Amino acid sequence: MPENIKVEQIAPHARPAADVAAELGTDIATGLSSSEAQVRLERSGANELESEVAVPAWRRFLAQFKDALVLLLVAAAAISCIVWAVERETSLPYEGLVIITILLLNAILGFVQEGRAEKALASLRAMAAPEASVVRDGEQRRVATRDLVPGDLLIINEGDTVSADARLVEVVELQTLEASLTGESSPVLKSAEPVESEAGIGDRLNMVFAGTTASFGHGRAVVTATGMSTELGRIAGMLKTTKSPTTPLQRELDHTGKQLGVAVVVIAAVVVATLLVLYGARDAATVVRVLMFGVALAVAAAPEGLAAVVTVVLAMGVQRMARRGAIVRKLPAVETLGSATVIASDKTGTLTRNEMTVRVLVTATGRVELTGTGNSPEGELRPKDQQKLEGPWKNETDELLRAAVLANNAELIEKDGVWSIQGDPTEGSLLPAAKKAGLDLGEVHERYPRVAEAPFSSERKLMSTVNEDGGSPGHRILFTKGAPGMLLERCTHELSGEQKVLLTPERRAQILQVTESLAAEALRTLGVASRSLDTGGPEEEAGGRATELERDLVFLGLIGMIDPPRPEARAAVERARAAGIRPILITGDHPGTAVAIAKELGISADDRVVTGAQLESMSEQELAAAARDIAVYARVNPQHKLRIVKALQGNGEIVAMTGDGVNDAPALKSADIGVAMGITGTDVSKEAADLVLTDDNFATIVAAVEEGRAVFSNIRKFLGYLLSSNAGEVLTVFFSVVLARPLGLGDRGMLVLPLLATQILWINLLTDGAPALALGVDPPDPDLMRRPPRPSGEGVISRKMRWNIGIVGVVMAVGTLFIFDASLPGGFIDGPGGIEYGRTMAFTTLMLFQLFNAFNARSYVHSAFRGVFRNGWLWAAVGLSIALHIPVIYVPFLQAAFGTVRLSGGDWVLSIAVASSVLWIVEGVKFLSRIRQQPATAEGPLTK
Repeated sequence: MPENIKVEQIAPHARPAADVAAELGTDIATGLSSSEAQVRLERSGANELESEVAVPAWRRFLAQFKDALVLLLVAAAAISCIVWAVERETSLPYEGLVIITILLLNAILGFVQEGRAEKALASLRAMAAPEASVVRDGEQRRVATRDLVPGDLLIINEGDTVSADARLVEVVELQTLEASLTGESSPVLKSAEPVESEAGIGDRLNMVFAGTTASFGHGRAVVTATGMSTELGRIAGMLKTTKSPTTPLQRELDHTGKQLGVAVVVIAAVVVATLLVLYGARDAATVVRVLMFGVALAVAAAPEGLAAVVTVVLAMGVQRMARRGAIVRKLPAVETLGSATVIASDKTGTLTRNEMTVRVLVTATGRVELTGTGNSPEGELRPKDQQKLEGPWKNETDELLRAAVLANNAELIEKDGVWSIQGDPTEGSLLPAAKKAGLDLGEVHERYPRVAEAPFSSERKLMSTVNEDGGSPGHRILFTKGAPGMLLERCTHELSGEQKVLLTPERRAQILQVTESLAAEALRTLGVASRSLDTGGPEEEAGGRATELERDLVFLGLIGMIDPPRPEARAAVERARAAGIRPILITGDHPGTAVAIAKELGISADDRVVTGAQLESMSEQELAAAARDIAVYARVNPQHKLRIVKALQGNGEIVAMTGDGVNDAPALKSADIGVAMGITGTDVSKEAADLVLTDDNFATIVAAVEEGRAVFSNIRKFLGYLLSSNAGEVLTVFFSVVLARPLGLGDRGMLVLPLLATQILWINLLTDGAPALALGVDPPDPDLMRRPPRPSGEGVISRKMRWNIGIVGVVMAVGTLFIFDASLPGGFIDGPGGIEYGRTMAFTTLMLFQLFNAFNARSYVHSAFRGVFRNGWLWAAVGLSIALHIPVIYVPFLQAAFGTVRLSGGDWVLSIAVASSVLWIVEGVKFLSRIRQQPATAEGPLTK
């Protein structure tokens, strides 16, 4: 494409399609070459709208200090430095410097966590990037929409979202929805003919625009504009910022965090007020220290880093799902997956291989079976009873397969000895069958060029084409294939040998009976028919819409095909059932086929099935009653799926629903978890879905449920850990102040507290960072998929969590105060170092309490010693925390900064022994809980 060409100035809608393609340097048959496309991509840039300008790293770092509690701590550090400057009691303002250092470390931790979250989310957006079908190097392929360039030959099928502005060069009853641009809700019927140059967007019938959707038919178009040069790009020119929506879980945690923040501020205020009332304000320095202590307590106790940790854990969980073939488009699906009680799955490609193979041909003469599997054309036709396939019988099968090839949009492709299907798998399976019969696909298409098409629709259940007969000039033939029952209603004759014989009622009944018998063999059946169209007939016979010609057809025969179940599907069904999830099968196939597949996979144990026709006659109450037990629905339309979803939801079920078509979108949106097929799914279904399967595999849905449960379980683990550990800090200080005189702490003078402000902040830094993140990546419990779904509507902080937070907080507070009191002179242990020694012991013990508590938090049902070494990250985090704490105890300048003294080996043994009590006490609680609630596997960590 010449450098100086500006497509928007040549009015492509006003020019013939061939001229537009020529000016863009595009061959309308073979498209661009890959090398040329790459050159143009570098020249024109990615096909995407301008996004929000990235926030500079320095601004993201400064944003870590915007929290009100952090600003209070900054003020406290400043006041401490001022007091030191006035009094000069020490060589350096250790307290202020420590607070500033901890603030910086906290800011760095938050900055790194946010950076990881942004990178994770960016990679998720890249994985979920939409794709478009184009012709390059003469081959149809899928490319990322961001890689489209001007001149690309775009393939548009029903359900696709158009990815760029393009000039149509070929149209088959294509209709698009353009409300996003024009506000017009009705579909627009497209044409390839030029229109006036002054035509507005809504009148440019030969153009398709980025952001619109193909609702019917298909076509080809040459891309004329990409990115910000498209009509959508112009509209979006001023909308350059987008915000990532928060999930319900994130909103709940934010609300919880605010409530806890208020609570700890109140507690801190009570502590400060109590200290001032009990001991009085002796001087300014004392008042400052008391206030600073209260601020430090509030900052340490509030889980201000919770949102960042949640984002990281969610993003990492979603990435794990993506690696297992499930791309999460909407983060709330991660939360909902753990509550799913029903998986309503399609059959083809999801529970089966999606490698349809023709097994049987039935014509007027008899039945023929085909050997071979998959897309390879290797195999042969074997007539029943070892008869020879010749003469009239051979003519019937040839006509049947020739019609099936012509009423077909799929392509059979061989590359490096591997055969594959481009297009619909059902249509594609007919092509290897025709080659097995000896038909040359190229010769068939060359002799019978297509002139019109009526695409398949779920209402008609038929697809037809009108083709010229190259061997008989002026003669056209209509070829139709589809559901046998719908097709027979339009047939008047049947091909027998080379003759057309009248279809009697008895023969119709026989054909339908054969259809039933094939379905009982789990074969999907397809009827094929044709009709001669003489150009000497009425005008509409030669050039009318193909749908108007689907009458007076000659029935050619039945084709029986099978899509064998995936080998992993039965195991996945069993896992779903063990997890308390009921799989149900919803398919457009014959009831017999559906029941046979459902039985083989363990979805159903009986022959009960509800058909679309039966569903139509059911009231909402009757359907709701049936939905409680029925596991198989057959011959249903996408519209029926919506009713089934609502009936299941009315029964209190949390529904995951699969779909791939345009008409599946309402059901996918209504389902609690909409699951679209990544291979066969239309863009519309993917846009409506919460989850996209890259492999269209039922087992992947079950794997995604497991990952969703694991993510939610891990969020509860680190949330329970953070809140219980912070409760231990708050209660330690609160009890030491409120119960000072009964404990004998109030008689020793002002500020005889078990911890200093800097020590609280240091504990918070050590224990709220790495251990919490390590719990966020804890491996799933082995019995995670043997538990019932999480109750719908249950909050993230459950009743069991609240009890645990209270128990752990009290144990930590009592143990820390015991160590503190016993370490002071005259106490249980006659400490040699006075108040500094007591505080060092309390400081170390409380830190160890929280590290032991991290192992408790891995499960509140099972023992902490079960799989204790499965989470290597947790051991590393604990080791890191201890390694960072040791210098604070033994390095002189850090001792001065934190008010600590050296501890002996015996001191460490005592601290470890007391701190480990939280592990043994919680172990006892869990043991009693397991005895009361049998079986133990019925309840997961922190579920009630």
